[in-house]
Amino acid sequence: MRPIQFVLNNRKKNQVDNTRKNHVFAITIASTFGSGYFPIAPGTVGAAVAAVLLWFTPTVSLTLFAGATVLFFFLGVWVSSKSEQVWGHDAGRINWDEFVGMMITVFALPKTWHVFLAGFLLFRLFDIIKPFPANVSQKLPGGWGVMVDDVIAAIYSNIILQIVYRIILG
Repeated sequence: MRPIQFVLNNRKKNQVDNTRKNHVFAITIASTFGSGYFPIAPGTVGAAVAAVLLWFTPTVSLTLFAGATVLFFFLGVWVSSKSEQVWGHDAGRINWDEFVGMMITVFALPKTWHVFLAGFLLFRLFDIIKPFPANVSQKLPGGWGVMVDDVIAAIYSNIILQIVYRIILG
């Protein structure tokens, strides 16, 4: 390797290392406190972490829950955009979108294990198959593309759960 290449390669490596250091908060949130590093199905792991945390979170008003969900969505857009600078577009390690997706999936539904299990399975199904418009929303720039497809998958999941719970089982 020529000396100039060595210097340029090290400079690039140092820039990536500095970017990681500057984005520790974003990376921590984007990976849902490290669960995105799980080697197999990090999205599923992120959704499972969300389901467990939501299960043990005290019940709050729908207004407060909706406000927290909106806040976490916009936080997700920001941390996903920052994390993409380190990991690339919609990297598997970014799974905060699954956390927010589970929040939307169980919104305004009873806190029962049946609902949480069905919600988890439906959300993962829709997140994986990405029906329209989730499939095209991934092309949105930065963190928007990361977050919006999961929001759409979660809305589909919530609608199905609402129909089953309120109309069929009602």
